[in-house]
Amino acid sequence: MKNVPTLYNWVGGNDALENLTRVFYDKVLKDELLHPVFKSMSAAHTKHVAHFIGEVFGGPPLYTEGDEGSHAKMVSHHIGKLLTEAQRQRWMTLLLESADEVGVADDPEFRSALVAYLEWGSRIAVINSNLTDNPLQHDAPMPQWGWGVPGGPYIPEP
Repeated sequence: MKNVPTLYNWVGGNDALENLTRVFYDKVLKDELLHPVFKSMSAAHTKHVAHFIGEVFGGPPLYTEGDEGSHAKMVSHHIGKLLTEAQRQRWMTLLLESADEVGVADDPEFRSALVAYLEWGSRIAVINSNLTDNPLQHDAPMPQWGWGVPGGPYIPEP
């Protein structure tokens, strides 16, 4: 496929990601298992997460430049939280339910890339939540996530 779009463009850009994270965190705050972890999140948290995901998915550096964040800063938010596997799984379930609810692209290639990133990131969050020190230096590069194999969205032949 020529001109393969970024995951960021395929998902619908920043507006789509901000909508997704807003709907998702509304669910999180009503969830018995996750509420204790997120009850003190800032009002801007949903946008910061959307900007982070957007940047990882090939979008503009809204997190690193606009939110003055870094990959290390994102990791630092998880240090010492002692997240459990049950919380991680609930987080995944609610996020994927939210993606369906708001109409995030549901083609197999995009969802495969999305789930792969969320699985990877949420498992690292659990690992880091059991640390007392951030394993990343401030200048650690942002992760970059792409389509993987076969390398683009599925578009049936006419």
